[in-house]
Amino acid sequence: MTDTITAPKIHTKERTKRQPPYHVILLDDDDHTYEYVIRMLQELFAHSPETAYLMAVEVDTTGRVIVLTTTKEHAELKRDQIHAYGPDPLSSRGCAGSMSAEIEPAV
Repeated sequence: MTDTITAPKIHTKERTKRQPPYHVILLDDDDHTYEYVIRMLQELFAHSPETAYLMAVEVDTTGRVIVLTTTKEHAELKRDQIHAYGPDPLSSRGCAGSMSAEIEPAV
């Protein structure tokens, strides 16, 4: 007769490591109209007209506004979409390009 030794079962929990969040930050300039900013925020981020307006006011008064918090890869995409959005056809200053944006870790 042989004795069988059974090892105890070891339960390990797998934890999915979450990516740290990043902010997409729209930077102010004097070349783009409120209408442009509101339209861009609605089209690129699906913000409501009210939210887009409040963000336009904030970027105008403070120089920057967080428009989205997401993963780093998605934040980079949205920043690039802001940079590629194009000039403001309503600007009286002859705006030649898009607004500026940056991303930063959300801490």
